[in-house]
Amino acid sequence: MALQKLLGFGKQLLRVKVVNCNSEESRLSRCLNTMDLVALGVGSTLGAGVYVLAGAVARENAGPAIVLSFLIAALASVLAGLCYAEFGARVPKTGSAYLYSYVTVGELWAFITGWNLILSYVIGTSSVARAWSATFDELIGKHIELFCRQHMAMKAPGILAEYPDMFAVVIIITLTGLLAFGVKESAMVNKVFTCINVLVLLFMVVSGLVKGTLKNWQLDPDTILHPNLTNTSLNSSEPLPPVESVGQGGFMPFGFTGVLSGAATCFYAFVGFDCIATTGEEVKNPQRAIPIGIVASLLICFVAYFGVSAALTMMMPYYLLDKNSPLPVAFTYVGWEGATYAVAVGSLCALSTSLLGSMFPLPRIIFAMARDGLLFSFLSRVSQRKTPIVSTMAAGVMSAIMAFLFDLKDLVDLMSIGTLLAYTLVAACVLVLRYQPEQPSLAYQMANSQEEVELSEGISAPSMGILPGVEERFSLGNLLSPSNTEPSTLSGFAVNVCASLMGLLILVFSVLAVQGGFAVWNMVALSLIFLICMLLTFIVWRQPESRTMLSFKVPFLPFLPVVSMFVNVYLMMQLDRGTWIRFAIWMALGFLIYFGYGIHHSTEAALHRSSPEMEMDGYKPAHNGDSVSPEKEAFLLNGTGARGEDDGEL
Repeated sequence: MALQKLLGFGKQLLRVKVVNCNSEESRLSRCLNTMDLVALGVGSTLGAGVYVLAGAVARENAGPAIVLSFLIAALASVLAGLCYAEFGARVPKTGSAYLYSYVTVGELWAFITGWNLILSYVIGTSSVARAWSATFDELIGKHIELFCRQHMAMKAPGILAEYPDMFAVVIIITLTGLLAFGVKESAMVNKVFTCINVLVLLFMVVSGLVKGTLKNWQLDPDTILHPNLTNTSLNSSEPLPPVESVGQGGFMPFGFTGVLSGAATCFYAFVGFDCIATTGEEVKNPQRAIPIGIVASLLICFVAYFGVSAALTMMMPYYLLDKNSPLPVAFTYVGWEGATYAVAVGSLCALSTSLLGSMFPLPRIIFAMARDGLLFSFLSRVSQRKTPIVSTMAAGVMSAIMAFLFDLKDLVDLMSIGTLLAYTLVAACVLVLRYQPEQPSLAYQMANSQEEVELSEGISAPSMGILPGVEERFSLGNLLSPSNTEPSTLSGFAVNVCASLMGLLILVFSVLAVQGGFAVWNMVALSLIFLICMLLTFIVWRQPESRTMLSFKVPFLPFLPVVSMFVNVYLMMQLDRGTWIRFAIWMALGFLIYFGYGIHHSTEAALHRSSPEMEMDGYKPAHNGDSVSPEKEAFLLNGTGARGEDDGEL
């Protein structure tokens, strides 16, 4: 009896969500197009970091080779972006990584993902609002800061900020009102600010290429440290730089290790594109628009980061760059002081779009979790204009309180845990889903053109005759060289086990790589773990892949998702102990809500209680129900309606 209860409890934690992707009905307004998503992704990702990050990384880590750091970081981000793009084609619903986890690995992991995304977006919104306030205050002479310090000082060092930021609260309340008013209006404002930001960055790149020189990529340390000889690029009034800040000179003054170190920092500059994945129910053609929006926004952001960093290091020697405001200092260095006003305008526009990019997905995550019963149901109420009004107000209140009271510098790293955890789970879900057995259906292929759907009708029927579990048995030969050409029970189970083991081994590998140093035992352990991961990847690669046609698929499976998982977990292990302690406190609060409310009010739980046969995932094959894919055949419902809806969208 106790064992049965334990098994039942485990099934509750791992139950997956049934999603009817064919339903045209949405409680939210479908009014966004592909350009809106590209602008949202670029605005969210290409934030104020482009005005600060390039100077700090070039001076301390990479020198002129910062362009390579951004290239490596962009490639690592694209790994996660491609996984999001495939899920955007599979599950065009509101919820982003939360929903993707729910339909694949189960309710508990979905709640963990959603709960951490809420934290990430709240901290992101609050910190950007304070940065906007500080930037504006700097332009007007710090009058707001002086007033607040004089009349509203908070004397709680280490806990609260030095003074409450009233202007940041006003900014968040204004943005909350805009988002509550309508999605289309918010998208229009975002496009205006994004265009201004891109134009300012384009001006900076062109200016840098005009005023810059490639000599700053070929500096000699001896010439730098002895300016009286032949150096003409160093102003005579400038003090001599310390030897360690110069490095070896040339294009890569701090070696390739410096480039990699800079890439780890630059990786966070590409965080933000995932907000596109929360718009599934507000886009006119989500299966097409979401993949294009994600990939296009990452490409535009890479070109912008690459261009700005190249122009910056050509205008001014890398060791003279200012870490806090590199662009104004660089323009002053080349005699273009007036360009600093353009930098100020661009910074405010970038902060505005970044703020909107952080605030936009937050109420949609809360709305999706509340609609599924994992958070309080009143948060899922929708206004007459079809915006998630209550969750938007709740998100605004939480963000305003955080911006009002806290400095947030110690909390910013918590954003990284939530984002990287979401990236890791999405990559793992893509890896698992592509090897699961499933029956083809028009409903599952909504994302295709009409021609692709008609073709799939013709070629899919014979594959339905395969009965996994009847004609195959477990053996080493079947594992390494399966006889079936389509996923079966055995191949799907093998991929599940391999993916779980790889996740655990990647975690252990990352911990040892960060904490173990270069001890002999550690190097042996890392080599052994690496070989086991390669073996598991090879086993997954040998399994038959699903032939389901989608508007977008991740290439190079299983290698690309595995590399993405490793990059994300390794970066998570780089975070300090204090961050993990705060993460544990936040998770304890989340588990209190989930086990006290969510697990009992989950819509999936109610569905299972009212319809016991749904334990078979809504699908009754002739063989064992365990062979059903983790998506619970969610895309097999109302197949004939899908074609009409898809045609209507196109």
